[in-house]
Amino acid sequence: MTEDATVHNQVGSADIGPVVQAGTIRHISLSTAPARAAQQGVPVPRQLPPVPAGFVGRADELARLSAALDETAGQGGTVVISALAGAGGIGKTWLALRCAHQHLDRFPDGQLFVDLHGFSPANAPLDPPVVVRRFLDALGVDPGRIPADPDARAALFRSLVADRRMLILLDNAIDATQVAPLLPGGSCTVLVTSRRHLSSLVIRRGAHHLRVGVLAPVEARQALITRLGAERVAAEPDAVEELLAYCGGFPLALGIVAGRARTTPDPPLAELAAELRDHATRLGALDSEDPSASLPATLSWSLRTLTDEQARVFGLLGLAPGPDISLAAAAGLTGLSTTRTRVVLRGLEQSCLLDRDAAGRYRMHDLVRLYATDTHHLPDDLADAALRRVVDFYLHTAYAADRLLHPERPPIRVDPPVPGVHARTLSNAAAAMSWFDSEHACLLAAHHTAIARGWHHTVWRLAWVLRTFHVRRGHRHDRLAVWRAAVAAAAYLPDPGSRTLAHRFLGLAYVSLGRHKEAIGHLDRALALAEQHHDTAEQARTHQMAAWFWGQRGDHRRALDHVTRARDLYVALDQPVPAAEALNKAGWFTARLGDHDTARAHCQAALDLHRRHHNSEGEAAALESLGYIAHHAGHHRQAITHYRRALAIVRDRGHTYAAAGILDRLGRPYAALFQHDHARTAWREALDLYREQGRDEDAARVQRQLDDGVRPQ
Repeated sequence: MTEDATVHNQVGSADIGPVVQAGTIRHISLSTAPARAAQQGVPVPRQLPPVPAGFVGRADELARLSAALDETAGQGGTVVISALAGAGGIGKTWLALRCAHQHLDRFPDGQLFVDLHGFSPANAPLDPPVVVRRFLDALGVDPGRIPADPDARAALFRSLVADRRMLILLDNAIDATQVAPLLPGGSCTVLVTSRRHLSSLVIRRGAHHLRVGVLAPVEARQALITRLGAERVAAEPDAVEELLAYCGGFPLALGIVAGRARTTPDPPLAELAAELRDHATRLGALDSEDPSASLPATLSWSLRTLTDEQARVFGLLGLAPGPDISLAAAAGLTGLSTTRTRVVLRGLEQSCLLDRDAAGRYRMHDLVRLYATDTHHLPDDLADAALRRVVDFYLHTAYAADRLLHPERPPIRVDPPVPGVHARTLSNAAAAMSWFDSEHACLLAAHHTAIARGWHHTVWRLAWVLRTFHVRRGHRHDRLAVWRAAVAAAAYLPDPGSRTLAHRFLGLAYVSLGRHKEAIGHLDRALALAEQHHDTAEQARTHQMAAWFWGQRGDHRRALDHVTRARDLYVALDQPVPAAEALNKAGWFTARLGDHDTARAHCQAALDLHRRHHNSEGEAAALESLGYIAHHAGHHRQAITHYRRALAIVRDRGHTYAAAGILDRLGRPYAALFQHDHARTAWREALDLYREQGRDEDAARVQRQLDDGVRPQ
């Protein structure tokens, strides 16, 4: 039997239940006539291994297989073929056996089983003529009647089973070529398991493709309970959570953990969790001298069929930053063309070492990825070059995306990408925001890679290109993390402006989290550096950010002083857009100090400037200020108009962070006009955004407004 079947006896993985990564289903109805073999005294083989003991989960997969059998019942004349594909140790054999034993009544003329040794530690794949000979022996054919010619032998086999209601389970096939000569005609059902997607069965035999992932969390938990007992699992809940997380629903890994827990006298599950917690010891904890009870050994058998190019890319994918990877990023990682990269990735996908989701992104199971990293020790220069390419891909695509999101932002200098890197071309701001959303985790991982390798310029630049996205989506903690690293990296850079900017943006990140002591320290440092190096533009920007800080603290007088100094510097520099932004803020703080007429004049002038220079983000900010002023001056309908126009702009730009605040304020003039349904709608949407962005204090305040009933503020 294969590793999927053998490991049951070694470590109890049958308790864990099998998983099917992919499958194809195509079958015929089974004849309702009495079994001819039994009637005629022909041997009825019963070769199936035992029912998997303690099988749990996979109800959906079994139901789909059963439904496929039921669908064609009574039609007759077509062979049922179900090809189950998945990684080694994923549980293909157990699923096939479970399905077979559930439907034994459909196969009264017998069941044939063979391990084809497609992926085996010691045996070469079985030749089809050898398998056919074994089947003929099991069917009671006189050895003298068995032809020597392989084709004639296969024809005899098909003739003998053509009218029989039989099951043929072909386990552990290496490819469709090994399977094809073993497929019968007539009313038989065939189950095939393999570590490869047997696509030609779909193309040439009309089979359907069924793709199934790892065990669902509830199934993985039940698997441990079944094996270890509910009392032991309940006794160490934290350790169990870790074990489940590190095994990731991988049946063989769960089986090994359960087996170790049962065969060693009462070891605390926390000890096993500690072994799995450390990347350096995780695979070792899932290893064994018995290859059938070793995850590394089991996975190693899949690599034997890879080409040198596929094996190299498999190793590189283990190094790739982020939980998954796009085709374009993978091309940067490998240094291959996009077309060639797609071919190689498809080969790894066909070998069940890589998954591709509906969005076209590629992902390895964490344990497969760890195996790729630990076992494919690529030369340092090869690994370094690959990581440099993929990080450059993320940097340059993110830089172009940021320019689409915020074209008014002063640009920075970015070195040309290394050879072999082609940044993704994005058509507009919406596409840029969508790309950032999809790649955010990978961008953060690329940033960590740059930190670990001491690529200081890249660390600083990645923080810069992420800023607009982080602000608009409200990723406040990620924003803080990248700018803390950027400040550290800037200490190694020759340009003093990079240090000034890094301290300023880190100060802003602290402000957004309400960490005022750290914030003012970095803002003061940024201002001192800007003055020391006579950088007037940075002085203006830092004064503007200091104004925001003091406004957050409620000191609107000091905030107004800073923003007025910023506006004067921008005017001297002949920078009308930043000057308009500062003027709007001056109006805002003036309004908070109670002078609504002066505030309105400032904000209206700022709005006119932003519209003249086509700065939509500044326009939205000015409209929000005017909405606030109108509401507090008692002009509630005008306030609603201003707020709704501002909301439309920020939504169009994907600025969900700003949208939350505008929706929060929009509810207030609605409440003042006793339009309670509109107020509740605005506040509920604001509440959802605040919660998504981790703005707990704002969320709690809005929730209280909703709980207490709508009233004017």
